[in-house]
Amino acid sequence: MIPDKFEPLDPVIHSQVRLAVLSILITARHADFNFLKQETGTTDGNLSTHLAKLEEAGYIQVKKAFQGKKPLTTCSLTEKGKSAFAKYLKALESYIPVEKK
Repeated sequence: MIPDKFEPLDPVIHSQVRLAVLSILITARHADFNFLKQETGTTDGNLSTHLAKLEEAGYIQVKKAFQGKKPLTTCSLTEKGKSAFAKYLKALESYIPVEKK
């Protein structure tokens, strides 16, 4: 069955890396840059670009600090990000055919 209407998908979230980052952050209070890089399998530059887009949209908060002498970048999901992620998942459901009984 083809649905009457497909809900639009948020283009900020609809990227493999950004979707992965939000999926990680939805279950974690926060995650550091190296953990996100490892889990998403991206490079420093690629992840930085994706995090900047999520931060610009207001979906994540990025905090930069130092742990000893090493820089530490930590990301967390904002309320706007949680809402956008939930809306994205709901819209995605409109693409999944449901068999009527």
